[in-house]
Amino acid sequence: MKPNELIGLFTAAAVAGASEVLATERLLPETISKSEAYRRYGRTCVDRWLAERLIIPDGKTLSRAALEAVSAHSNRLTYLPVAER
Repeated sequence: MKPNELIGLFTAAAVAGASEVLATERLLPETISKSEAYRRYGRTCVDRWLAERLIIPDGKTLSRAALEAVSAHSNRLTYLPVAER
């Protein structure tokens, strides 16, 4: 196993462990406001995810877990150029 692969595995394990502890201890809110989502992920990304129905608002709040999942799988290289939209 190459050192870079090992670093990636340790990083993923640390992030997963920290997320699990924070969720179990309820230290992170389950939902965040739209303005907080804009600050964390960028207004254009959040608006696009809402338009594409990748995340569904619950009143005036958004699911933190859904936002993190969509953000983790977002691949900007697959977006169409402006001329092709």
